[in-house]
Amino acid sequence: MQSLNLGILAHVDAGKTSLTERLLYAAGVIDRVGSVDAGSTTTDTLALEKQRGITIKSAVVSFTLGGTTVNLVDTPGHPDFIAEVERVLGVLDGAVLVVSAVEGVQPQTRVLMRTLRRLRIPTLIFVNKLDRRGADLARTLDAVAGRLTPDAVPMVAAVGEGGRAARTVPYTAADGAFTARLLDVLAAHDDRLLAAYVDDESAVPYGRLRGELAVQTGRALVHPVYAGSAVTGAGVDALAAGVAELLPAPGGDPRGPVAGGVFKIERGAAGEKVAYVRLSSGTVRLRDRLPVHREGALVAEEKVTAIAVFDDGVLTPRDEVTAGRIATLRGLTGVRIGDTLGEAPEPAGGDRQFPPPTLETVVAARNAADRAALHAALGLLAEQDPLIDLRRDAAAGEIAVSLYGEVQKEVIEATLAAEFGVAAEFRETTTLHIERVAGTGSAFEVIKKDGNPFLATVGLRIEPAPAGSGVELRREVELGSMPYSFFTAVEETVTETLEQGLHGWRVTDCVVTVTHSGYSARQSHSHAVFDKSMSSTSGDFRHLTPLVLAAALRQAGTVVHQPVHRFRLEIPAALLGTVLPALTRLGAVPRTSAAHGDSFLLEGDIPAALVHGLELRLPTLTSGEGVLESAFDRYEPVRGAVPQRARTEPDPLHRKEYLLQVQRRLSGLGDSAAPHRTGNA
Repeated sequence: MQSLNLGILAHVDAGKTSLTERLLYAAGVIDRVGSVDAGSTTTDTLALEKQRGITIKSAVVSFTLGGTTVNLVDTPGHPDFIAEVERVLGVLDGAVLVVSAVEGVQPQTRVLMRTLRRLRIPTLIFVNKLDRRGADLARTLDAVAGRLTPDAVPMVAAVGEGGRAARTVPYTAADGAFTARLLDVLAAHDDRLLAAYVDDESAVPYGRLRGELAVQTGRALVHPVYAGSAVTGAGVDALAAGVAELLPAPGGDPRGPVAGGVFKIERGAAGEKVAYVRLSSGTVRLRDRLPVHREGALVAEEKVTAIAVFDDGVLTPRDEVTAGRIATLRGLTGVRIGDTLGEAPEPAGGDRQFPPPTLETVVAARNAADRAALHAALGLLAEQDPLIDLRRDAAAGEIAVSLYGEVQKEVIEATLAAEFGVAAEFRETTTLHIERVAGTGSAFEVIKKDGNPFLATVGLRIEPAPAGSGVELRREVELGSMPYSFFTAVEETVTETLEQGLHGWRVTDCVVTVTHSGYSARQSHSHAVFDKSMSSTSGDFRHLTPLVLAAALRQAGTVVHQPVHRFRLEIPAALLGTVLPALTRLGAVPRTSAAHGDSFLLEGDIPAALVHGLELRLPTLTSGEGVLESAFDRYEPVRGAVPQRARTEPDPLHRKEYLLQVQRRLSGLGDSAAPHRTGNA
């Protein structure tokens, strides 16, 4: 049987979880439609999801549609949980983007649609809530065409919208306006169809149009639009028929090499790791040993101890899983989100599609006795959401976590209390800055020279790279000049050290080149075993590299950058003279303005740190009629006082203190890689 991995995406409260319930009900998987308000939906299983009425974690259910098994993935709609959506995108064969017929195209809707189009994910659009007061399908379709995609094709007409009796009627070949619109959109992407249309419009049969619609939808060129109500079920059958007809079910070759990606991790009842995997090729069987790749490198080989697949809404144990399916695998103890499995690894949605978190908060246990439990709990949460990005300060006994917004912070706090029994307190949320290298800097240290206490020679050069390029590592020395494990130690330590630049922020968009290398080969006294005090270890390189990189970074210099959002603000035209100066006072910089009937649309920039203040003032400024959208756009240099971020220890920018702290740490552990006393450590 073919399989289709289908994502349901939307702005929060557009009704995607309700639509998931209705699709499961229509397929006979459930005998009663659950309610988000009542906390009885199939996919929102977390206590917090039931309490808040929002989706926090993606969930997978399945149903059969014709001859296809549909693995349906319900994703969060709130922008604070966009990282959860990002991880799902890499496993989808198609998507349904839900838009509210009342609220229309909302900020998150636009972000999601841009990403779906960029990734070429075949997408249908479903206009929900036709039964609600204020629903307007025509207005929503105009917004879809103007703000989401001009290649939208309405597939149904609405009857009685705005009331419980609202329903939809599918367009047919007899609807001239529909076929003309369909032909216009399809011909724009197919020269042969355009030629036939120009020669004789009537010569293009409707059957050819439907076939071409399926082809172009599968190539993510056009986007059929359905409508209805997830609450009443109106229009859902037409949507399901559209999924079956228009979205591809590519499956995969079950006899090919194993290739799959991990997009979600949970913990089972006994604390064991449960990996959600989309298998794109091959077959995985119980007791198979799977190679695990991370960022292109083989990191482990793990044995599969249990397999379960989604069948008719139930997670069912199986002896094997074949290409095209989503399954849960147990036994992969060291696996992480983003890892790829098998002999032919492929990306598991690991490439970032959305902006990184731009906020941070410090978490501490209210009860000092819970400090260790807090650290352990946050570690488990970070395992499920890597973008939480824990930053520990052992000396202060605190952990900083990265955030997308205040709701995410509230959810973390509630999760710590409910699931781990840890009462935590959060400091005020602050903005996450970055550092970019200003120039070129280089430094090196040689074994047994100039107070180098480590049996390692390391030289590094750091220089700027284009914005958005991240960190690139290069070598100017021969790979065979020292053991590969030592190069690995240097490169991994470079990445770790760049998490804290000259001002404490993460350093990015740079190239770091290894310029010098050297080591002391394995040695021993006569008739004695290997003597670590005379021979280099990876520890020598891990402890020396931060000192060399810090010296190179100090020579190069860095510039602190702040995150900047692009905002879009719609206000009544009469308030323009009042709002413009207020925006300036609030730190926003309007760039463009345009009249739209009796309203004005302002677009511009605002530092991320000031967005929350604008959101708070907006209702008063616009008498409740202003509609604000904002999203991360770029980083730009900070003007004025440079913000500093407290560093965690040990700090290689202060050599003497760094070496003392390393010495104490290693001595306390009894580590044989403690500095070899050859100078002033």
